[in-house]
Amino acid sequence: MVKPLFKIGREVPLVGCLAFGLIDRGTNLIQVRPSSLCPLSCVFCSTDAGPKSRRRQTEYLVELEYLVEAFREVAAFKGSGLEAHIDTVGDPLTYPQIVELVEALSRTQGVKVVSMQSKGYLLSERLAEELSEAGLSRLNLSIDALNSELAVKLSGTPSYKVERILGVAEHVAQNTKTDLLIAPVWVPGLNDGEIPKIIEFALKIGAGKRWPPLGIQRYEAHKRGRRPEGVKAQSWKSFYGELRRLERRFQVKLVISREDFSIQRRAMLPIPYRVGQRLRVKIVGPGWLKGEALASTLDRLRSLTIVGLKQAPPVGTEIRVKLIGCKHNILLAEPV
Repeated sequence: MVKPLFKIGREVPLVGCLAFGLIDRGTNLIQVRPSSLCPLSCVFCSTDAGPKSRRRQTEYLVELEYLVEAFREVAAFKGSGLEAHIDTVGDPLTYPQIVELVEALSRTQGVKVVSMQSKGYLLSERLAEELSEAGLSRLNLSIDALNSELAVKLSGTPSYKVERILGVAEHVAQNTKTDLLIAPVWVPGLNDGEIPKIIEFALKIGAGKRWPPLGIQRYEAHKRGRRPEGVKAQSWKSFYGELRRLERRFQVKLVISREDFSIQRRAMLPIPYRVGQRLRVKIVGPGWLKGEALASTLDRLRSLTIVGLKQAPPVGTEIRVKLIGCKHNILLAEPV
């Protein structure tokens, strides 16, 4: 089902909401989220993205110039040696101006690396070349199976063609300046046998020239995500044990850390509020998920998500809320 699209303009602060804008988690990496859209409905998706979403009621798209301006303000605060990481609750390639965004981020003072996370469904060889020329340093490409039938099942999308994506991945690795990291999600009981094949593929095409060639992700059963029937998440101990076994087998680094990507702790943007604080806020748009509304603090320093609503107030309404979450400047509130 197609969800309504809400365009984020200057009336909505770009720090404060998980689904769009900018996220600073206290390192030299700044997450950039220009779009919440996704063309796939992966059966294990942690954010319930795509056409088959049951929890989402709205998708977001951020105005390019506004996003770049806000990013540069955050970058100026954070200092030099920054990584701008384009990762969304959907897929960044749904953003119509993704090439222009990469170019603007790469030209920002203090930015050393521009990276992106994608499933590659919307990626072509030509677009990969354009992104590389625009300054994309690394593409984290999520390929979860090489087997065509299983790849379709995992993506929840009949039109998903993994063979085409594998071809584009090889082109990125061998014919562009962008480094490639293959990042499958290991879903126990579904793609166990595919993980060694994906490792072999990444090594064969020459992924990982500047960074590790693989970033295997552990499946996690998120509260609001999709949970494949019969699948149980591995413990971290078991997961890392399996990765170390595969490291020995393939002679490649699979247990990766922040240090492999030069991620360092940095002062985080100040959080102007505290949990339990009561505020008067203004409704500025529809909420991302059902039962939510998007709001702005009256000082326009942060956006916030109001949860637990039976019916969202009209846009422009001012209401009182109590903050129930402030971690990393991602603000959650409930009406009072």
